[in-house]
Amino acid sequence: MRNNLIASLALLSVCIPAASQGHPDANFDEAKVPKYTLPDPLTLQNGDKVKDAHTWVNKRRPEILAMYQEDVFGHSPAAPAKLEYEVVSVEKQALGGKAVRKLITLSLAGKKVNLLLYLPAGATKPVPVFAGLWFAGNQTVALDPGVPLSEEWSTDRTAHKIIHKTAAESSRGKCAQQWQVDQILAHGYGLAIVYYEEIEPDIPGALTYGIRPLFFKPGQTIPLASEWGAIGAWAWSLSRVMDYLERDRDVDAKRVALIGHSRLGKTALWAGAQDTRFSIVISNESGEGGAAISRRDFGERTKDLNTHFPHWFDSNFSQYNDRENSMPFDSHMLLSLIAPRGLYVASAEGDQWSDPRGEFLGAVNAGPVYELLGKKGLGTDRMPAVHQPIMHDIAYHIRAGKHDVTAYDWDQYLKFATTQWK
Repeated sequence: MRNNLIASLALLSVCIPAASQGHPDANFDEAKVPKYTLPDPLTLQNGDKVKDAHTWVNKRRPEILAMYQEDVFGHSPAAPAKLEYEVVSVEKQALGGKAVRKLITLSLAGKKVNLLLYLPAGATKPVPVFAGLWFAGNQTVALDPGVPLSEEWSTDRTAHKIIHKTAAESSRGKCAQQWQVDQILAHGYGLAIVYYEEIEPDIPGALTYGIRPLFFKPGQTIPLASEWGAIGAWAWSLSRVMDYLERDRDVDAKRVALIGHSRLGKTALWAGAQDTRFSIVISNESGEGGAAISRRDFGERTKDLNTHFPHWFDSNFSQYNDRENSMPFDSHMLLSLIAPRGLYVASAEGDQWSDPRGEFLGAVNAGPVYELLGKKGLGTDRMPAVHQPIMHDIAYHIRAGKHDVTAYDWDQYLKFATTQWK
């Protein structure tokens, strides 16, 4: 049993980076959550109420988007005039004949990023696709020798160096549980994956190895205070993945679900907020800076994010360290930017650092925007029991277990997508 536990922990460390320990006085007691008032997503900055879809789309939504661009994730560059890519290979009998596997190289401002695309074999028409970034190389998603080993990054803290290395062959298939490729294919859907550190390494101080410096102006060496952080760079690249999917005749680009876990759940929310081409956005345990209400002072806080992961956000975000009540926004407003498209927020009972109740309340308080647009929110402010999902146009569940993506999660996401896509 001990060997099985060690093996499980080793697998998890390959697929999901360890969470920060945070500050020693972090609150995990619901009784100590302070009283707070959330800003109204349906009140304009001039105080006028939003009473119709036109005002939301043309006035309030741009206001909220601008807040997040200026003070949280930063402003990102415009989309390139032309997407440069190469379809490197197509294997029509991948995964034992269950899938068509395509390997595509995207050229993003000259930086090469590898896209892995699985589609169900024998499909007679374009198929819907789940798309996302992941923490380990593409070879970890499925036990598929046709997928090249990725280059990975690590930190030698003793020598204060960032190390670039090739993944080990033993990593192949290590993250299969987190992606459930067989289930996705069996539903008639495809899967598009990019290893996120090909875009920018997830290490403070690794800016020069990422995509952001390729957009610097002459003489510039660091981002401006309101320019994109790493989450912004990862999100911008997800839109470039969507650019490719729109060009692939085997993909139904009107039905693409964007999914992310943890920091990549924050990334998925920000990508989906900016790019309305994604028809569904799934936030799996995205926590603080994602789906969880910041004002609750529960688990991870804004200061933790800016202390441990200063490269994720723009520099302006640090003004809200220990000042969450002064934010003119909160997570429900980020979630409201997904409306009227499908939104799924999920939590884990053992992941208190991500504040499951705060994630639920973020989804609850995005509901009025969905209802204004003729869609259905959660319909309750009573948090459901474990393994009792609520599925409307906003969906939510909390499951047993820790910070992870599991087969149970995928069962719910596939049901939700099938309902949304009909």
